[in-house]
Amino acid sequence: MTHAEQHRLIVELMDFERKMGRDDQETFHMFVKRDKDDEDLEEKSLKRLVAMHEKYAVRKGRSL
Repeated sequence: MTHAEQHRLIVELMDFERKMGRDDQETFHMFVKRDKDDEDLEEKSLKRLVAMHEKYAVRKGRSL
């Protein structure tokens, strides 16, 4: 995953920060700090970010 994709996931999660539990918020703040420092996430952290994105920011399909 590229740095741009990581940044996109973090930006999308910012809208859902208030819905997160305390542990997820602390982890998310760490991701935001690392993103500001232009650090790439290691594999374990990247999986955690993707899991948080799927948990909070998954868009439901529009039913017709």
